[in-house]
Amino acid sequence: MKVEALDHVNIITDRLDETADWYAEMLNLERRDGPPPLTPQTAQWMFDAEGRAIIHINSVDCVRAYDREVQPGALTGALHHVALRLEGYEDMKARLDAKGADYQENLVEAINLRQIFTADPNNVLLELNFFAG
Repeated sequence: MKVEALDHVNIITDRLDETADWYAEMLNLERRDGPPPLTPQTAQWMFDAEGRAIIHINSVDCVRAYDREVQPGALTGALHHVALRLEGYEDMKARLDAKGADYQENLVEAINLRQIFTADPNNVLLELNFFAG
């Protein structure tokens, strides 16, 4: 047995359209309906450029294979942040500035990594990583 990769992150929200639109606009992810039995009104999946559904966005009333209590917009408990590797540092900053979004920058010089920390509309903290090539 081995872990091949992180498959996806699931966000439960009472702001489905706003959240899906945010990920599409800010991170250039492609918005698609989740597969049945999910419906377009309860689930939107966000796909990366390679066609992987890396973020699943579900409404609070969406059916779940494993149900547990969630509080949309609340801090994420033991999960501190979700990290994504991106290209286009200056473009990302411009998008955040245009939205008036709150963000914090960080530099990890030892590995030539620039980071931007920002929250999505549900207060999910994102670590956006930009490695120099």
